[in-house]
Amino acid sequence: MIARRGHQWRLGLRRIGAMMLRHFYLMRRSWPRLLDLIYWPALNVVLWGFITIFLTGHSSWLAQTGGLLVTAVLLWDILFRGQIGLFLTFLEEVWSRNLGHLMVTPMRPIELVASLLLASLLRTLFAVGTASALAIPLFGISVYDLGLPLAGYFFNLIAFGWSMGLIVSGLVLRYGQSAEHLGWVLVFMIVPICGVYYPLEVLPPVVHWIALAVPPSHVFEGMRAILIDHQFRLDLMINATILNMLYLAAAIAGFLGIVRQARVHGQLLQLGE
Repeated sequence: MIARRGHQWRLGLRRIGAMMLRHFYLMRRSWPRLLDLIYWPALNVVLWGFITIFLTGHSSWLAQTGGLLVTAVLLWDILFRGQIGLFLTFLEEVWSRNLGHLMVTPMRPIELVASLLLASLLRTLFAVGTASALAIPLFGISVYDLGLPLAGYFFNLIAFGWSMGLIVSGLVLRYGQSAEHLGWVLVFMIVPICGVYYPLEVLPPVVHWIALAVPPSHVFEGMRAILIDHQFRLDLMINATILNMLYLAAAIAGFLGIVRQARVHGQLLQLGE
């Protein structure tokens, strides 16, 4: 029994690796896809960098916080890239009508989820790494000044992006390609309550309580605590991690449930408008 399970795990890893190799070849031969990975984060850094330069000369508060806005943009892009990277990887299978074919292979749904998460991670590292490197020579601002907490912020933000990516992917699987636009707008709907560019204390009381239930709000509050107060808030990191564990577990379970229903009702080969 143990030997059989070990064999299944090895086969599972090989299938995940094959999926990753497929998307590597797809990205390597498509410069528009590579350009898309770099374009938006680079544009955001340049745009907000110049805004920061302007505001630094006109605001004593911003003059004291240095690269607060650029750092916030880079951290936000981790969440956005995590979500959109997973969603686009899933859509590649939908657009090529390959999803149904994958599900009749020995690949298990959980292995599909693992490949989506890993592809999103690699996309995000490439995109945000490029943008963060660009910010250093252009504006003298490095997100790496956050130190070791940056690793925790990165994985909390990308984990929430994965949760949202799985949610919108499940909606496309359930309602067809007409639900694709949700993948582009849903992530921006939470920006006002995440406190990306301002502290949560400016929010109305009711909205403030909603914000506390969203993991990114704890991350951005922690970021400001480091940059403004020079203090690492462990409680905020713990809050974000616990919330993300709950959200990601629920998103994976929900996505797998939708895949199961789609297989039963034959929807995998009938995805359309």
